[in-house]
Amino acid sequence: MISKYRPKKLIVEGDQDKRVIPQLIEANGIAWGETKETAIVYIESYGSDQFVDETFISTELKESGRTALGLIIDADNDFNARWASIKNACSKSIADLPEEIPESGLICLTTAGVKFGVWIMPDNKTQGMLETFLMYLIPDESESLWQHAQEAAQKAKDKGATFIDSHCDKAYIYTWLAWQDPPGRQLHNAVMERIFNPSHPKAQTFVSWFRQLYDV
Repeated sequence: MISKYRPKKLIVEGDQDKRVIPQLIEANGIAWGETKETAIVYIESYGSDQFVDETFISTELKESGRTALGLIIDADNDFNARWASIKNACSKSIADLPEEIPESGLICLTTAGVKFGVWIMPDNKTQGMLETFLMYLIPDESESLWQHAQEAAQKAKDKGATFIDSHCDKAYIYTWLAWQDPPGRQLHNAVMERIFNPSHPKAQTFVSWFRQLYDV
């Protein structure tokens, strides 16, 4: 049973991430666990990016019994600014972070021997979010429908749909999911039911980062 100190912890921005990531890991053959007490990693969402904070990260790394800490955060509209903010927040806890985050995700070791990892959605190099990452997992056989979903969402925006430009990827994904069987599955259900392709190379890069960070 996992230690009460939750030695392996993953911090994410939102509840969608909190639900999707365990399903993606499960879909790649790694049993997550049925409860918080038996989960291979304790995952916590904060509803925003407030955890990109020097004091917060330092405190989490020093938590009693902590062996690994991961952060997953959206690049949103400015990937470079996001990485710069993470580096700044980690500067007093972890020395010599690279100028650029590796495309395979950051994993390093603190002086206390704690593994620390960062993944910036979608792929550690471009702007976007969880939904952008899931766009990579659209099955090849759905490419024609996927293109149509993007066109339909854009036409809806031209006709007065009020979603903002930075949320286009969300609109595309949910339009595409509305046309599946059954229509409108939640993101984590779509991963679990293989509506998305969890074996896609982009997914495998993320899963490899997760495996290495948490030794699973």
